[in-house]
Amino acid sequence: MSTRDAVPTALIVHAHPEPRSFSTAQMTTAAQALRDAGYLVDVLDLYSQAWAPVLTREQFAPVEGHFKPQAEQQRAVRDGDLDATVKAHLDRLLAADLLVLSFPLWWFSLPAVLKGWIDRVFVMGGVFGGEYGLFADAALAGKRAMLLFTTGGSGESFRPGGDFGPMDDFLFHIHRGMLEFVGYQVLDPVVTYGPARMTDVQRTAALDTVRRSVALAAAHARPAVH
Repeated sequence: MSTRDAVPTALIVHAHPEPRSFSTAQMTTAAQALRDAGYLVDVLDLYSQAWAPVLTREQFAPVEGHFKPQAEQQRAVRDGDLDATVKAHLDRLLAADLLVLSFPLWWFSLPAVLKGWIDRVFVMGGVFGGEYGLFADAALAGKRAMLLFTTGGSGESFRPGGDFGPMDDFLFHIHRGMLEFVGYQVLDPVVTYGPARMTDVQRTAALDTVRRSVALAAAHARPAVH
């Protein structure tokens, strides 16, 4: 049995600007639950690292004429001159058995800093395209991913017939268009609805629910032992 099989790894990519937020408390709770389940946990806090989310031509070798971002990503991977910070994050992504995206749901989607992390780190030629295909043929096939997030609205508002409609409708573009697209098997999301409207007692109970939910997901996400 290899070390990788014996010690599964998780990468948590966290996107909340306030370290005292419930979202951050939820992330640290999830990280500890994964450690307790035997995972080696790597945390990328995008705000604390002042991550630059905008993909620009200046991040690549000089290009004459029309700039095609994905073509430049593929060329940079091939030539070994991918931006150093992006390369470091890509290496951490590829090393992880489980990816956890931790964030508050803003405008029914990812915060800009996290979407920008996807734009820059899910590079063509590194996780899909080039020698890789899409979905089951992409680089991250066989690995798992899950969303860990909070909402402003109540759970009732995200149900069929609720004010916003089913949560799955809002998550499809993330689950299918980002995570499954690069090969991940997507686990059920862990969601805390409306923590800002909770009492301290309710928030403590919500974190206990997060702990249990992540522990259950961790058991399902363990890679097979060879």
